[in-house]
Amino acid sequence: MAEVIALNEFRVQAAEFIRDAIDSGDACPAYGAILPPSLYERAMHWQRFCFEKNWAGVHWPIQYGGMGLNPPHNVVWHEECAVAEVAPYLNLQGLVLAGEAILRSGTEEQKERFLRPTLRNEILWCQLFSEPGAGSDLAGLQTSAVSDGDQFILNGQKVWSSNAQFAQFGILMARTDNNQPKHKGISFFLLDMTLEGIEVRPIKQMTGDSEFCEVFFDDVSIPADCLLGEVNQGWGVAMAVLEDERGGAGSAGVISLRKRLELMANNATALDTVKAERLTRILNRGKALQSLMERRGGDPLIAPVAKLMNSELGYDEAQLNSSLQGADAMLNSTSTENLLYSPGMRIAGGSSEIQRNIIGERILGLPREPQPSE
Repeated sequence: MAEVIALNEFRVQAAEFIRDAIDSGDACPAYGAILPPSLYERAMHWQRFCFEKNWAGVHWPIQYGGMGLNPPHNVVWHEECAVAEVAPYLNLQGLVLAGEAILRSGTEEQKERFLRPTLRNEILWCQLFSEPGAGSDLAGLQTSAVSDGDQFILNGQKVWSSNAQFAQFGILMARTDNNQPKHKGISFFLLDMTLEGIEVRPIKQMTGDSEFCEVFFDDVSIPADCLLGEVNQGWGVAMAVLEDERGGAGSAGVISLRKRLELMANNATALDTVKAERLTRILNRGKALQSLMERRGGDPLIAPVAKLMNSELGYDEAQLNSSLQGADAMLNSTSTENLLYSPGMRIAGGSSEIQRNIIGERILGLPREPQPSE
């Protein structure tokens, strides 16, 4: 779309496109931030379908395959996808984290190389940040990338990398200078996952699925042109990426949350006093979160509060739903899968403990938590 159209007109067009895609069987059901392996083929088809119909990369420049519209149009797209319960993109790691990072910090050559192929699903991205000893404490990462002429030699290990078994590229943080303080000396790379010396091992979850992987690097040679931003300045690039991740829910998240709460309220019948009280508390917490996101959703300070509230709410929802199912909760069902999946969401995207630290230190001004190493 060469011309910027009014938001209300765009909303009508988006809703019509999504409705037609559902009717034709091309749309993929919504699945949240992490692409389940079981929906991999459908999600890949949906992303390619959107690109071919000129409905991918709503606010990305036309020269990189996007629609050339504005961020508010992208918000509308996400809202209409949430209403229709279809996925707004292939995966968060590629279309939000990698894509936005490249748009913000990439060279022109990197933009030309990666953005259009990402939109048309020729590149599926994964995120290579967390390590066995540096999950929530991301600045403590030990994976090293040592400069060697026109390349870097990569060694180390990453973990909890969703979709790494399918990904062609990953966004990677590695330490490039051990002599600098903890948050410095880290660089940000766009890593080709097919390079020699990379081993990906899927992790079996208690749901029976393998959404996450361990990734090992053994003397991997990375071309220097895969560095995103300046050497040793990767922390700033990564923090912007994580803000995209934590603030990505927005108004679409409000819609999804409202639908969740309505479904829970409508499905709850003939409850005893104890279960009715638990349901009431969860619904009240959900309404409070909904109100917070509606009023302050664009405030970056609210992101850790919303993340904490949503993670803990989802966990308690799953617990209650399982309880309402009674003995049927031991069978293979959606409520059982949600029960098994929900503890992980208290860790993914920053653990609940870390969110509480961020809230205490950055919002409430409490003293910093003591570090054993200091």
